[in-house]
Amino acid sequence: MILAKLTEADRYAALHPLFARVFEFLRSTDLRALEPGMHEIQGEQLFAIVEDCAGRTRAEAKLECHRRYIDIQLVLEGIDEMGWKPLDECVDAATDYDAARDIRFFNDAPASWIATPPGSFCLFFPDDAHAPLVSAGRIRKVVVKIAVRPD
Repeated sequence: MILAKLTEADRYAALHPLFARVFEFLRSTDLRALEPGMHEIQGEQLFAIVEDCAGRTRAEAKLECHRRYIDIQLVLEGIDEMGWKPLDECVDAATDYDAARDIRFFNDAPASWIATPPGSFCLFFPDDAHAPLVSAGRIRKVVVKIAVRPD
């Protein structure tokens, strides 16, 4: 898990072959003009999901993980207090892995909470369980999904 400002993103570009393209998209696109929903960047290898919704409480948030995609979650408005826990420490599965949606949920409590302000992002790898969209107010963010194994 990484927490950083978008202005610092270049230091992480070498971690994955598609990260440079992700950061270029985030910097060169008018993200506030994008409608909520999915936006293709590079087929199934790289796409963005814009979320604009009321936050939920810590108690309502469930840890989730993904196998096929890495998440870069950039907050645009509000503060997203995301929960985090190493996946190998999660022991109370709420669901089986859903391959079609690339998601599994857990009942475990996060090990820590990360208050992510506008202009900052959290980067979650498949071994990072995370509980996003926790806030007392509205959150507008862009979640970029990056294929773990690009073709």
